[in-house]
Amino acid sequence: MKMALLRPLKIDSPGKIGLFCSSKGIAIMKKLLLLLSLVFILTGCFEPERNCTDFKTGTFEYKTYLNGELATSTFIRNDSIEIDKFQGKSDTSSVRWINDCEYILKNLNPKSMAEEKPIHMKILTTNKDGYTFEYGIVGQDKKQRGSVNRVK
Repeated sequence: MKMALLRPLKIDSPGKIGLFCSSKGIAIMKKLLLLLSLVFILTGCFEPERNCTDFKTGTFEYKTYLNGELATSTFIRNDSIEIDKFQGKSDTSSVRWINDCEYILKNLNPKSMAEEKPIHMKILTTNKDGYTFEYGIVGQDKKQRGSVNRVK
């Protein structure tokens, strides 16, 4: 096995790298460092709006596509109960808040094994009209996202 030999860097003109060693070059590098630091601070500190407590209670609409058609579900939530109305049917779930932005939904009248599994809901961002959330069955890694609008 041959090993590559390192050759010393040949500098034809010392002035080519002198820019970064001069006081002018150092001033440019300081400005560049300051600019990069400022960009990092401004983008690193950005947090999306998250006023989750504004959405603990109320009437909301969730729209999704089912079999290629837009379907709308309306639900009413108070601090401990959520009533979902979809395609003329109502379903009631208990709500257990983990923190201001996360809660567990558990169907009170499950009709199948799938409906018995609790769902973990997490509000990701909020705005004046509604919120974006992530949800999944408790204990499973698969998550989905959706958006909700406040009706009342």
